[in-house]
Amino acid sequence: MKRIGAALERRIGAMLLCGFRGLHLADDPRLDRQLRAGRLGGVILFDRDATTGELGRNVTGPEQLRTLTRELREAAPHPLWIAVDQEGGAVRRLKEEAGFPPLAAPRVLGERDDEGESRAQAEETARTLRQCGIDLNLAPVVDLDRNPDCPVIGRLRRSYSADPQVVTRQAALFIEAHRRQGVATALKHFPGHGSARVDSHLGLPDITDTWDEEELLPYRELIGRGLADAVLVAHVFHAGLDPEFPATLSPVVTTGLLRERLGFAGVAIADDLQMGAIAGRFGLEETIWRAVDAGIDLLTFGNNLSYDPDLPERVFATLLDLVARGDLAPARIGESACRLLEFLPNR
Repeated sequence: MKRIGAALERRIGAMLLCGFRGLHLADDPRLDRQLRAGRLGGVILFDRDATTGELGRNVTGPEQLRTLTRELREAAPHPLWIAVDQEGGAVRRLKEEAGFPPLAAPRVLGERDDEGESRAQAEETARTLRQCGIDLNLAPVVDLDRNPDCPVIGRLRRSYSADPQVVTRQAALFIEAHRRQGVATALKHFPGHGSARVDSHLGLPDITDTWDEEELLPYRELIGRGLADAVLVAHVFHAGLDPEFPATLSPVVTTGLLRERLGFAGVAIADDLQMGAIAGRFGLEETIWRAVDAGIDLLTFGNNLSYDPDLPERVFATLLDLVARGDLAPARIGESACRLLEFLPNR
């Protein structure tokens, strides 16, 4: 395999956001080594282990979490993203049972549409994350609630509303509160997951006949107002946008629609690439190659839907090999490196 320079290796590592098992860094020596080598851009934390069903994967309480995030940062030779999904309602990794504040579901906030209440909850969420050493919240959900029976959005009350103006208003309050606390956010799930009939954790949602252009309105408005720190791209398929690939693997969607048409210049984050929509159809190497070629900057591997202690190292080695073989150009890695550099935690 062709050798590449250390600087390019660091840029490749910065593109990886991976999950792990353990309440302390010492619980995962492989992760420790990869962090210290500068081969990981960030980690994503979960409270529950999806494969065993047990609580306590990475989080048991505020003090333990503060210790863990400190250990992770001290091990990394560069600024490290520590990410979590803390939307409120059904999707929150820091729960009141573990000593964290209760958070209403987005739909509840959208139905009330009370600026003061929404701002107060967002401030509390962001403050809790900052105090615990977390600087990237993979939220808010800006999907429109077009299908109340959508198994992963509507049924879980994750969308603020079917009305794009309510969604935009509520998301802006959420983002602004996080920015005041120094916590970055990511709009999700681009280009819109609210009309889907299938859970992308299990299969590939085809939104060709259910999606419409109005679902882009929150993205257009928030990007235009400079409120999009990052955008998380969904594993959804729309034949009218790309007749071959889901959004995360599609240059037409991630580059053409998101960047060129909507003018987004920031970091594009892939939804978990171990979800059934992707892992059930594509191998690891093809997934990584197509996602980066599509324009994704931060590759998410939660390592939770299925667990492999070697996964972070395997993902790094695969991406390294794609670059060394010439399947991915160093210039393409450089584009992501520049966007990620702008996106780095302000420390």
